[in-house]
Amino acid sequence: MNIVFLGATKGMGRALARLMAERGDRLFLLGRDAEDLERSARDLEVRGQQKVGFVGQAPCDLLDDSTFSPALDAATATLGKIDAVVVTAGLFAPQDELEQDRQRAKKLLTVNFTNTVLFCEEARERLLTVGGGILCVFGSVAGDRGRKPVAIYGASKAGLAHYLESLDHKFRSQGLVTVAVKPGFIKTGMTAGLKPPPFAGEPDAVARRVLKAMDRGEPLVYTPFMWRLIMWVIRLLPRFVMRRIGF
Repeated sequence: MNIVFLGATKGMGRALARLMAERGDRLFLLGRDAEDLERSARDLEVRGQQKVGFVGQAPCDLLDDSTFSPALDAATATLGKIDAVVVTAGLFAPQDELEQDRQRAKKLLTVNFTNTVLFCEEARERLLTVGGGILCVFGSVAGDRGRKPVAIYGASKAGLAHYLESLDHKFRSQGLVTVAVKPGFIKTGMTAGLKPPPFAGEPDAVARRVLKAMDRGEPLVYTPFMWRLIMWVIRLLPRFVMRRIGF
């Protein structure tokens, strides 16, 4: 596949992009740090073992929506037809820090919801123009239910989840395959310093699951799988119980 990837330089994005390169997918990387993009592109070319060839790159900043269209235009010019767009980029911060810093909260909400949706709209239009393709976007289980420790972060992911589900309802028949990924706790730089639960995921294992979901066209993926069961229980809890627990 010809894949445009926003967020391939870190964490889950890096693990998923490496799997794609190793199996021979052609990649075009988007991001805001030119040095990170260059380093990641060269790494993916080596991992592709001549199957990937040149890995293109272009600047794209989720805080600046004016960069979205030029970045996707550059990807189209390099790849020709785009088969898939993957978005793993996003921000996280603890709830207490977001409550104390309104500008930081605004930045997180802008990146995780408003501008991710606007970027996906740009990608959606381009994919539908060529008959469809895959739009794979990482959200979070934090968006499944209002919870004390992730009120603001969870709200941003809840909005994104509703948007992605709506895309699937409206455009699947036109060829747009929307894959919404809801990871639980994964051991990446984003969660560094937080105590991992017993069922925390490893990036490589999660990446393999996501790649399989993309190939199958699954509209919703919880990973690691245990989180599907956990969040099913959490969604069933009455509100008075949620007020009392710290989860």
